[in-house]
Amino acid sequence: MNTFLYPSHLGDLKKALEEAAEIKNDRYKYQSLGKNKTCLLIFFNNSLRTRLSTQKAAMNLGMNVIVLDINQGAWKLETERGVVMDGDKSEHLLEAIPVMSSYCDIIGVRTFARFESREADYSESIINQFIKYSGKPVFSMESATVHPLQAFADLITIEEYKKTVRPKVVMTWAPHPKALPQAVPNSFAQWMLAADVDFVYTCPEGYELDPQFVGDLQPEYDQRKALEGADFVYAKNWSCPGVTRPADYGKVLSKDMDWMVDSAHMALTNNAYFMHCLPVRRNMIVSDDVIEAPTSLVIPEAANREISATVVIKRMLESL
Repeated sequence: MNTFLYPSHLGDLKKALEEAAEIKNDRYKYQSLGKNKTCLLIFFNNSLRTRLSTQKAAMNLGMNVIVLDINQGAWKLETERGVVMDGDKSEHLLEAIPVMSSYCDIIGVRTFARFESREADYSESIINQFIKYSGKPVFSMESATVHPLQAFADLITIEEYKKTVRPKVVMTWAPHPKALPQAVPNSFAQWMLAADVDFVYTCPEGYELDPQFVGDLQPEYDQRKALEGADFVYAKNWSCPGVTRPADYGKVLSKDMDWMVDSAHMALTNNAYFMHCLPVRRNMIVSDDVIEAPTSLVIPEAANREISATVVIKRMLESL
């Protein structure tokens, strides 16, 4: 595996889940794979779980790890072609990428949507330049439109806690004071549609996800109806994806607090587990009582980030 952004890059998800269970049982089983190999983790944006879990995963596999924070530990990088570099950016990504790749064997990249242009964000220009010019296997640690390591960890968590063969999984939009990317909901929807679950997503009008991630699936605009009988509830905010309202891409169209997941919402479910990728705004996205309940999976879910990353890096090492 030379690239990791989408579930199709992993292939058979059932086999991937079996591999995840094997690794969770013995995290250091494949430690010899990474001997004398280096994993470079490049962060254009802040991170907590992704940084720690991915670094731990590479170490589990015996790799050396280099972590580069572009905003604090490197020259400011220009990412666009044809720009006269007379501002505060001293180096172009086109030179930086081959230099960085000369020091490593595998590259992880984290970069967020900028909300300056939907076309630019959805073209995934930054991570695609790494894929094109590095000559090394590249995996996404979240990009403008996807967060596959998170979605894979979410799927692992659902597999571990499900009580029925084909559980009902509901992803619900929830209010937030700031404009957030669609990367997590895009990936979660894409992975759930590829998995053996009954997937529903619910959001206010104007927040419809891009068909490249949800296909023909339409949202249920009635949140309470969507939650009925749910086995898992995944709460997440996202800004307007611009599918039905192109001019509103990246904007906050609603802060309706009725969409916050509280005990009344969870009472509509089949005693559902609560999930969120973290960090989470308490009493905006979810009430204290729900996130602190025994049915909250936010910590096991975060812990599984180490497992999803280990599977992905292992497969990349096997392709070298």
